[in-house]
Amino acid sequence: MKKILALHTGGTISMSQSSTGEVVTNKTNPIANQQVIPLNEIELVNEEVFNLPSPHITPKEMLKITNRIKTAFMDENYDGVVVTHGTDTLEETAYFLDLTLPNSYPVVVTGAMRSSNEIGSDGLYNFQAAIEVAASDDAQNKGVLVAMNEEIHSARFVTKTHTTNVATFRTPTLGPIGMVSHNKAKFFTTLIGNEYCDIETVIDGVYLIKAYAGMDSTIFDILNNDQTKGIVIEGLGAGNVPPKSLPGIKKLIDNEIPVILVSRCYNGTAQPIYDYEGGGIELEKMGLTICHGLNGQKARIKLIVGLSANKKDYDLAQFMMSATS
Repeated sequence: MKKILALHTGGTISMSQSSTGEVVTNKTNPIANQQVIPLNEIELVNEEVFNLPSPHITPKEMLKITNRIKTAFMDENYDGVVVTHGTDTLEETAYFLDLTLPNSYPVVVTGAMRSSNEIGSDGLYNFQAAIEVAASDDAQNKGVLVAMNEEIHSARFVTKTHTTNVATFRTPTLGPIGMVSHNKAKFFTTLIGNEYCDIETVIDGVYLIKAYAGMDSTIFDILNNDQTKGIVIEGLGAGNVPPKSLPGIKKLIDNEIPVILVSRCYNGTAQPIYDYEGGGIELEKMGLTICHGLNGQKARIKLIVGLSANKKDYDLAQFMMSATS
């Protein structure tokens, strides 16, 4: 029999719709108290870590979840862990866990787009699916997973793509790595290498900036201070910026503030293709690190983890360059 720990952190999956239609936080988590899930050969233990809407969750809460999961596997003999979470920042917490836990741990993050008492509520179904995935022998050595709407995604690449649709979580370009069918997890692919960092604290002062037409150096000049520890830029297209933003970016690099470049596009990866003023080739020569395969919010989480692990200069750049490093 598999022993699975469910860690509940709040979010829509734990909320209810009021009589006037607002979705509100409950004092007790209705998902954690469900006794109707049919589980074969699985012992489920529920535990509430905190009860927060996902926009309230910071990297400090993410680290708390990481530490609780480590204890579950190292000291309490759990076979798998499920984390229920609000969907707005679910992908960021899932990726933080992926970066700070050994790949061998079967950890599955799930949530819901409809609260517990809404018509068509998806929370209980997603919770059951996540439990089945965490209990699967095939979930080992695949890093942290996200189970939503009968699909299994890698935490590394999954992202929220719709504000309200239950099929909101997608993996652009690559697609899901498995599915849940008849309460069984089925995988189609394996994890390609991933370095994890055993961190004890998380730093502040890492920012995400989206490039836009006509952008200048104003925001970069504002962030050029001692409190700024790193910046991720969502560049245009394959990884380019308007030329008027270059002086501010160069000042950041001259002050040894790490600047990471990704693409703001939904599909594809940032690449140094264009050799014009503000193009990716020039940015790479200036000292920006081009991160291949991550979106902006994921790259920011990775930069926080890397800096919190005291990575610097070449080591930090190598850590940030690829989603599979």
